[in-house]
Amino acid sequence: MQSFKTVAPAGDASARNGMRLPAEGTVETGTPGAIRILFVEDDDYYREVLERELAEHGFTIRSFADAASLLGSIELAVDADVILLDWALPRTSGIDLLPQLRRRGVNLPVVFLTGRALTANESLAFDRGAIDFIDKARGVEVVVRRLKRVVDTARSAAQPGSEKLLVHGKLVLKQSISRATWGDADVGLTVGEYNIVHLLASNVGRYVTYRAIYDCLHYVGFIAGSGDDGYRANVRSAIKRIRNKFSELDPAFDEIENYTGFGYCWGKADNTV
Repeated sequence: MQSFKTVAPAGDASARNGMRLPAEGTVETGTPGAIRILFVEDDDYYREVLERELAEHGFTIRSFADAASLLGSIELAVDADVILLDWALPRTSGIDLLPQLRRRGVNLPVVFLTGRALTANESLAFDRGAIDFIDKARGVEVVVRRLKRVVDTARSAAQPGSEKLLVHGKLVLKQSISRATWGDADVGLTVGEYNIVHLLASNVGRYVTYRAIYDCLHYVGFIAGSGDDGYRANVRSAIKRIRNKFSELDPAFDEIENYTGFGYCWGKADNTV
């Protein structure tokens, strides 16, 4: 297994190459328990600046200049905590790289860091299963806080423990590993989608607000979309993805109801909000 290690200084590109692109390298902090990032960014200057700034905040970074380079060292994902993707990569864009990673069995949290912070791009990123979407203009302090929050959430979900099941009809939620099955078949939910289903199934018959669902998908106070209620579009997209996954297993699936302007409910609603 290849692990994160110290490489030559940035000025010595030939010495630091782990792969064919001279811009790739690793910044090792030596901090025990440091958050380990796989970072894909084609802008050499921005990549090296952010590497140093994140290293100063205690992160360990392994960087790549394009999608092919990351895919060529996919074994590094075993030792990583999060993947940080630029949107506008050459040849294969970040948004197209994400499903390729999933097909290769890489289920790490993915965060987009982009200079193209358009609402449509943000919605597409969440549709593809990204955990966060950060405008580069927000600065390194925001990036640091949000990366730490994403990784802390993922690590907490992965803590070992006795198997805890939440069962409602055909639905079985395996809480210790964040997996959902429907009639004994794995639904294939992302961690964020699982969290939404868990929230709804824990409140069977009661509507859960858009805001509560969105906080569950990301974290309390997370802001996305345009306008005060922009997050609702992202919630609707997430619910659509969830419904589609259940419907692929069971075309008669109809467990998720919508209360227009308020939120969603798992199971037959009791008509109170």
